Amino acid sequence: MEEEQQPIVVVKKSGKHGGHHGGSWKVAYADFVTALMAFFLVMWLVNQEQAVKEAVQGYFNDPANYGKMEGSSSILPGGASIFDSDVPPPKQPTGEAALKEALEKAGNQLQVELAKIPGFDVIKEHVHVEMIPEGLRIQLIEAASKDDDSSYFFDLGSARLSGKGVQILTVIGKELSGLDNKIVVEGHTDSKKFHYKERYSNWELSADRANSARKLLEEKSIKPGQIYAIRGYADNSPMIANNPADARNRRIAIVVLAHDPGEEAKEVAISE
Repeated sequence: MEEEQQPIVVVKKSGKHGGHHGGSWKVAYADFVTALMAFFLVMWLVNQEQAVKEAVQGYFNDPANYGKMEGSSSILPGGASIFDSDVPPPKQPTGEAALKEALEKAGNQLQVELAKIPGFDVIKEHVHVEMIPEGLRIQLIEAASKDDDSSYFFDLGSARLSGKGVQILTVIGKELSGLDNKIVVEGHTDSKKFHYKERYSNWELSADRANSARKLLEEKSIKPGQIYAIRGYADNSPMIANNPADARNRRIAIVVLAHDPGEEAKEVAISE
């Protein structure tokens, strides 16, 4: 009798992994990074000036209202408050600085407008626009050199304006009419004498040229009362000081005063 066969039992083990570790490590890592950031922030703050420390303290004490407090500013130098959505406008100059800036702007704009005149390049060296202590000065210089007997803005030896003189003064008047400043018109000559000096001299010529310029400025655009004075210096205030006979001393000067001469006269009277 054959031996009874034993059944074969096969045991299969399922390959199961260990339990899930979870996300606790992420929380620990985040805490570590936060602590590290706080550490570096403290190290940075320790080395800052007292004003920066007080600014940081003020922000953390009341972050909602700190940016709205008067005198509050950014923690970092040169920055604005984090609550300010708009960059504050730059401070506008006041007093003498504002007057000077306005005159400089007018002088620059005048040069732009003069450059638009056809043929101005030929005579631009005869027109000087500059700032002086009294204000803005525009000089129309008759001669290009000491030996030049030509006359660009007036007829030679006369107070009658040339066509170019009328054109230049018209542009000058238009630009200056936008200002409220008082204007002084000066006439200057060289030291050469007239042959008939008993009847007409450099005194009359300098004053008459200044007055002719004044009349044209007022006819074209200058506001009534804006011209404060006309002055005839003859040859007593030469541009070429070491050579009064230099032809370049023949000129008129339009001075836009930075200060009201009437107010200055009142101050002098009060002080006396």
